[in-house]
Amino acid sequence: MNIIKTALPGVLILEPRIFKDARGAFCETYNERLMEQAGLPTRWVQDNFSVSKRNVVRGVHYQIRNTQGKLVRATHGVVWDVAVDLRRSSPTFGNHVGVELSGENGRMFWIPEGFGHGFVALSETAGFAYKVTEYYSPADERTLLWNDSSLAIPWPVSAEQAVVSEKDQQGRTLLEAELFA
Repeated sequence: MNIIKTALPGVLILEPRIFKDARGAFCETYNERLMEQAGLPTRWVQDNFSVSKRNVVRGVHYQIRNTQGKLVRATHGVVWDVAVDLRRSSPTFGNHVGVELSGENGRMFWIPEGFGHGFVALSETAGFAYKVTEYYSPADERTLLWNDSSLAIPWPVSAEQAVVSEKDQQGRTLLEAELFA
């Protein structure tokens, strides 16, 4: 597995080896030994899966307590995924990094605790799977406004095209949000 560091310390792109032949393809999506060698968690408490239609934006979500690390990937289709540093004490506070994940490229994205996470579906449909290090806690969930201008995230979808849930439309700006120390 190829592990790529990003501009945000701790946020990683993981590229598994994909074996393709006339029958299809195979890759490992999790290997405890490799994760441990890369300094990633090996204890996961919950696996989640969603399917989104084109231009659906999900996020930017995080849990202020019961914080979650997330290992995310697209099972089919294409998404553009983003992590935002929400740790006030961090030199990269408020910065983001994005990566294209697809069933074809097999990439995974590690988003540690202290970061917000969101994505947009770029294909007709996209399957999205992720492992988390802590259970979902509705009382602790927070949402940043996905298109907050202070974040300057270059979403590959316009506000007019974006399909955003009512909850996500009510997200807070970075200036208003409850954040990490």
